[in-house]
Amino acid sequence: MNATRPEQTETTAEDSNLAAVSEVEAGIRDFVRNDIAYLRRPGANAANGSTAETAAASEASLDSSAEATVNSVNSLIQRVAGTSLAEIEKLIGELESLRDLLHAEGQRVQREISGYAQLSQAAMKSTRLIADNVAQWKRAADNLRHD
Repeated sequence: MNATRPEQTETTAEDSNLAAVSEVEAGIRDFVRNDIAYLRRPGANAANGSTAETAAASEASLDSSAEATVNSVNSLIQRVAGTSLAEIEKLIGELESLRDLLHAEGQRVQREISGYAQLSQAAMKSTRLIADNVAQWKRAADNLRHD
């Protein structure tokens, strides 16, 4: 009996889900850190008396790094969401096949019940017929005794 225990399957699924959630959270933290750094740097440069050209160059490099971070977070979310969507689609397929199985089994049970009801009615008719015949024989036997 090499059947997989449900507890092991659930634990493995939970571990993979926790790992995916942790990965998403780490990506979001990195994005927020970079976003906050982006907001702080132009103010710090202006306070230090930097020129407009230096601020523009710094802002352009910050825009490209922020865009790279956003792309990285988007990629991370798409990977995690893709895995989740694949699992959801797999579950939907399994549920649909189970629905079809249950529908087929329901029809089978209805046929069995219908057959049982017909058999029961036939048995009741046979029993009545036998009882009527036995009653007729009894009356005939009683009539023969009294005659």
